[in-house]
Amino acid sequence: MRARWIVVLMLLLAGCTHGTGGSGTGPVTLRFQSLAWQEESVEANKALVKEWNATHAGVKVEYVQGSWDSVHDQLLTSFEGGEAPDIIHDASDDLADFAYGGYLADLSDLLPHRLKSAIPQHSWDTTTFGDGVYGVPFLQEPRVLIVNATWLKESGVRVPTVEHPWSWAEFRQITARLSGAGRYGVAWPLKEPVSATLNLSLSAGGQLFHRDADGKVTIRFEQADETVPRTIHDQANTDRSASPTTLGSGGSDTLPGFFGGKYAMVPLGFSYRQQIAQQAPKGFRWQVLPAPAGADGLTQGVSPQTLSVAADSPHKKEAAAFIDFLLRPENMVRLALGDWMLPTGTQALADPALHTAKDGWATGTALAPHLRPAPAQSVRGYPEWKDKVATPALQEYYSGAIGLGELRKRLEDDGNLVLARYQR
Repeated sequence: MRARWIVVLMLLLAGCTHGTGGSGTGPVTLRFQSLAWQEESVEANKALVKEWNATHAGVKVEYVQGSWDSVHDQLLTSFEGGEAPDIIHDASDDLADFAYGGYLADLSDLLPHRLKSAIPQHSWDTTTFGDGVYGVPFLQEPRVLIVNATWLKESGVRVPTVEHPWSWAEFRQITARLSGAGRYGVAWPLKEPVSATLNLSLSAGGQLFHRDADGKVTIRFEQADETVPRTIHDQANTDRSASPTTLGSGGSDTLPGFFGGKYAMVPLGFSYRQQIAQQAPKGFRWQVLPAPAGADGLTQGVSPQTLSVAADSPHKKEAAAFIDFLLRPENMVRLALGDWMLPTGTQALADPALHTAKDGWATGTALAPHLRPAPAQSVRGYPEWKDKVATPALQEYYSGAIGLGELRKRLEDDGNLVLARYQR
């Protein structure tokens, strides 16, 4: 019995020392789990944590390194085990289930007016679920075309601009024109095909997810949703202008072939410019072009990186204050430059460092007004639908294994069965 009480006492004491500060025994300690992975980004995050700690004796922040590869499952485990970090770095399309599940704090009354007004409403829409706000969207990236500038110039094709982009039909024609003799006009890295397809489909007016008057979401694969997947499919299977071997690859996997002159262009997230700038061979000329436009122009969906506070954190106000510090305009610019992405904040986005022609920064910032919440942003069950239904269906369609009719059937029929379980 005595031994049991000693164990209980030790556990109580351990609980009192985690995140201390409320009883006056020491400073509050907040755990900040960051998913930064590029060297410049990790350095920027750690430097800001150090600056906070140097000026806030009563609230200390502990930097915890996380990983994009496993964040959803890792967070779910930590939430259920009561061990979640106080401040959580994630992406907005991963928040819905956590928000509706009660794992994240509603930040509506915790964030200062300065931060609320600094970020446009359409960005806040990506982290708003029901009546609550469950994350602060702070970094985002459009998808762009990274092109071999020399190859494009020699071909004589029209070079698109943000003011006069290619249409999807013109894009298909140009990639066919650039192909031949073992070279391809485009390499689509679609190991993770869902977000690329859905986000780019907004340019053609595609929505896929439709919310009824009662709030329930159903999937309808309509004509506007066909434009982007049909283009990719036809490039790979009809025109032979898209490399079939890269369809199952990640973005980084396409870079050796791109540098080697095998592909004229690669559609990638804006942040890939960092790898290209570091890895491109001497003398290799590359440039950034806007993605093709459709019926809705250059509109495309994004799932911004976010900062949230755990619902179980005993220091929500202190966590919100740290987020406010981290996302001051000048600090948001530092984070954006470190990640080679765009800040969501209006003042930060206007910083001259983000408007230079070098490395395509100016092209990216010109696309910022066209970015909208990803179609699946607030859909409960999206992660399961993406993994179990949409990813295999799109992969098979892009490889030519199934046709458009079967793709529609699987996305709609199988997809709606998944969503129905989350909407009972």
